[in-house]
Amino acid sequence: MTLHDTRGLAVSTRSQAALDRFDAAVDLLNGYYLDFIAVIDEALEEDPGFVMGHCFKAGVYATCNEAAVQPDLRRSVEAAEALSAGANDRERAHIAAARAWMEGNLERAAALYGRIVQEHPRDILALQIGHQTDFFLGESRMLRDRVAQVLPHWDEGVPGFGYVLGMHAFGLEQNNLYGRAEEAGRRALTLNHRDPWAIHAVAHVMEMQGRVGEGVEWLETRQAQWADNNAFSFHNWWHLALYHLEQGETERVLALYDAHVRPNPASMALELVDASAMLWRLHLRGVDVGDRWRDVADSWERAAADGYYAFNDAHAMMAFVGDGRDDAAERALAAQESAAQRGRGTGAMMAREVGVPVCRALRAFGRGDYRTAADLLYAVRTRAHRFGGSHAQRDLIDLTLVEAAIRGGDAPLAQALIAERTDLKPSSPANRTLTARALGMASGRTGAGRTREVIFQDCIILEG
Repeated sequence: MTLHDTRGLAVSTRSQAALDRFDAAVDLLNGYYLDFIAVIDEALEEDPGFVMGHCFKAGVYATCNEAAVQPDLRRSVEAAEALSAGANDRERAHIAAARAWMEGNLERAAALYGRIVQEHPRDILALQIGHQTDFFLGESRMLRDRVAQVLPHWDEGVPGFGYVLGMHAFGLEQNNLYGRAEEAGRRALTLNHRDPWAIHAVAHVMEMQGRVGEGVEWLETRQAQWADNNAFSFHNWWHLALYHLEQGETERVLALYDAHVRPNPASMALELVDASAMLWRLHLRGVDVGDRWRDVADSWERAAADGYYAFNDAHAMMAFVGDGRDDAAERALAAQESAAQRGRGTGAMMAREVGVPVCRALRAFGRGDYRTAADLLYAVRTRAHRFGGSHAQRDLIDLTLVEAAIRGGDAPLAQALIAERTDLKPSSPANRTLTARALGMASGRTGAGRTREVIFQDCIILEG
């Protein structure tokens, strides 16, 4: 007798206990709740030959997207491959997709997971891994459309429908369809209020629309739904800190950073990215972050800056520049330059197109060579999506470009860039501050080395 999971998909196991644990693990993973690896390991204890159990682990390790987990990814892929003779076609397709990722071909992995979803629209594991693959590739359109392809096959009677709507919400937001994104995210939460990805999607909407006060309330009033026992909570805390930074509340930002964004010296790349990004934003504002750079730079030296994924290496470079580690910065740049020469793989493309120029720009910025930093970042900013991340994350490139233009004394560039930002978010307090600085440049009051007090005086004059 063939067993089927909770969404009606056939699986190659005769153990109902193993299948029950698999279904539980998938549900935990959909919400990024902790213990999904422990639960899938229980499934594999029940049935060591459970192919989808190994495929599940391969997908999890793949979406960590860092070199440190490559041995775990390989073990899971090879364990699944050893069982492929007894697997069904869908399971073999999962194995092939995970192998493509293991071999560094994320485009092929995305296509293979996408094909699984087209043939089996209720395979929520393939959908979620494909969704994450699209994110790492910076494929905004597919973040929306891959989920849209399956929506006709789902309804409220299918377990996990809320999670599908949450993924769709994020895809809509990344395509600037903010009204529809918020609607989808809120609907997802009516089906399952403990969906951190849906909460995250709506937080993105409010961030992009400059709805700072609403964003703070949105996250704070739902904290119990995304912060407890959740592997994704650090990123939602990062979003909350981002709102406070927009309002200039840097002490609150540092408190959130210490308590939640970087509460322990973990070296997981996904967490280090947020730590670097928040400290760099503070660095651009001239905020003294104490010795916080040291801890993050130490972790990056242990964990990455290895040319594996350009997005990670760029954030490692921020930490090395922030902490004044010239040798580490040189190694990180050399790793990206080496990766760029490796051929046609995804990592090589990302390094070549985005990673190398961004790392060079960050190093130049740290050395006070603001004109070079601005030239490099201006040239790359329209293709920066090619090394992944969200619009909110990649905004750091534009923020650094603006700051480089101001400090380098390029008033026309600074004013043009700030006009872009203000057109998108006219209510932004941070944009008003930048506008004041740019106008100050035109009248000879600003440039590299201006004090924060003088900048603040300009803001008062212009806003009063």
